[in-house]
Amino acid sequence: MRISSRTPAVQRARWERPAFFGLLLVTGVLYLVNLGVNGYANAFYSAAVQAGSQSWEAFFYGSSDAGNSITVDKPPAFLWVMELSVRLFGLNSWAILVPEALMGVGTVALLYVIVRRRFSAGAALVAGAALATTPVATLMFRFNNPDALLTLLMVLSLWLVLRGVESGRVRWVVLAGVAVGIAFLTKQLQGFLILPVLVGVYLSCSSLPFVKRVVHLLWAALAVVVAGGWWVAVVELVPSSSRPYVGGSQTNSFLELTFGYNGLGRVTGDETGSVTGGGGTAGAGSWGATGLLRLFGSEFAGQITWLLPTALVLLVAALVAIGFRQRTSLARSRLATVIALGGSLLVTGLVFSFMGGIFHPYYTVALAPYIAGLVGIGAGVLWERRASWWWRGTAAFAVVVTVVWQWHLLTAASGWQPWIRWVVLVVGVVTAAAVLVPVHGGRLARWSRPVGSVAVVGAVVTGLLGPTAYSIDTVTTAHTGALPSAGPTVAGGGFGGGGSTEVSSTLRKALLEDADDYTWVAATIGSNSAATYQLATGASVMPIGGFNGSDPSPTLAEFQADVAAGKIHYFIAGSVGQSNGGSDAASEISEWVESTFTASTIGGVTVYDLTAG
Repeated sequence: MRISSRTPAVQRARWERPAFFGLLLVTGVLYLVNLGVNGYANAFYSAAVQAGSQSWEAFFYGSSDAGNSITVDKPPAFLWVMELSVRLFGLNSWAILVPEALMGVGTVALLYVIVRRRFSAGAALVAGAALATTPVATLMFRFNNPDALLTLLMVLSLWLVLRGVESGRVRWVVLAGVAVGIAFLTKQLQGFLILPVLVGVYLSCSSLPFVKRVVHLLWAALAVVVAGGWWVAVVELVPSSSRPYVGGSQTNSFLELTFGYNGLGRVTGDETGSVTGGGGTAGAGSWGATGLLRLFGSEFAGQITWLLPTALVLLVAALVAIGFRQRTSLARSRLATVIALGGSLLVTGLVFSFMGGIFHPYYTVALAPYIAGLVGIGAGVLWERRASWWWRGTAAFAVVVTVVWQWHLLTAASGWQPWIRWVVLVVGVVTAAAVLVPVHGGRLARWSRPVGSVAVVGAVVTGLLGPTAYSIDTVTTAHTGALPSAGPTVAGGGFGGGGSTEVSSTLRKALLEDADDYTWVAATIGSNSAATYQLATGASVMPIGGFNGSDPSPTLAEFQADVAAGKIHYFIAGSVGQSNGGSDAASEISEWVESTFTASTIGGVTVYDLTAG
């Protein structure tokens, strides 16, 4: 038995398509305007993009430098998109960041389609607008970290599975498996977080015979393995001497990186080689206290939680309203959509809340589509049932929850645009009152349209004014470095990240002297420092020790061999930070250089000419 996938939730109005394209246009403007202010954004990844635009080997492996000494500490799929753009348009901020912004527009479009397929156009528009204006989404869809592509792929996999539930055709779940596999090649195991949800939705909501559902999922699992495993197989099978070192690992193994530093270590806090240890799953470490309320803390709340309490309320309301014992294809599809979004929110949110390892606020962008989708769906479901006092009361309660939490967030941004919270409070109170008015039938029936308009407009203003203001602040402010954060400064905020330092013209000239004679014009400790010089010169700079300076790449013996072969011109002195059980190779190299070569100062920076000795 096949379920029709063409039955619309309601008859489509003429205004829907213009409204949809208007949503995408506004989203595009929000994500593209003033984009150049971010410069190279995360220089670590921009340097890898530069390398991939100069060397196809660096492109394939995701190398930090065109000399292919070491890769970034992630698989390279997210770099490929930016590197192709740079190959077409040259190395500049816009060529790097425009693809990220377009991914954001695509994610908003996909979420709209997911919601609209089985719910009203109004619900889909609210969902899309809520996603577009989530501060951390505005931040990351204007940045060059892996999270933009990862978020797009997660939403794509949800859409494909829901299509599979509706149609009963195996091709949809196989394509979902491909999307998840590519997500793995984007940010490793985080791409698998919602796999249990996808499997559960297909098993519980499809009307196909159980055995056939299982067979379809087995095909999808094969698709995951092929789409995500082919690159891993190449890296693991190619001799280590014939490829760059796998950054972030201690044994030059991508499998170790997957299950260690970027995998289970993120959960347990045991991440060998990290700049500092986590606090474990039961305490407060360098990445904030763990626990159910973690996301509501000052470091994370203003990034993602503007509508999170509302989404949780509306998730329960939508499940109760739709019910679990459904027999029609429309009802099953509605239930599948709510379970998919709600399950993805809960699974991802709980992992984020309790993971004891490295966890940055911008990771929470993965939650934005799920929150926005549930808010849109919940609002649409309550609107459909507004004739009932019970559902009006639920809607009013959701509005009050929104007002209370957004008042808290806006108050935490001490001194920043205080008028916004008062607008949210006043409009929210009026909206809650308007929602409660029983205008369907009786003497108040003639007031149905104006009161309904007040409720709709008020709800949108209440829910979106605060996050939109944060997003606008994000757009007008430069964000660079490894730890970007959306919106204004918040009292108690704990994380931050600076940008790259400037390279003097004198030092740049020295590094470029006879640059073609060397594989690396310089070497320095850590990828962030190396990225600064590499982007300034356009030539390869060896990042000793990888991102944290704690990888055994190169070893002292390997570095000495490269110096003896005349492959490296300068060593740029830098500090060697403390690492969590990583290699001491960077310290050994620094000590050897200092004891073997003569220091000089160029442009205020201490350097060693490795060819003069």
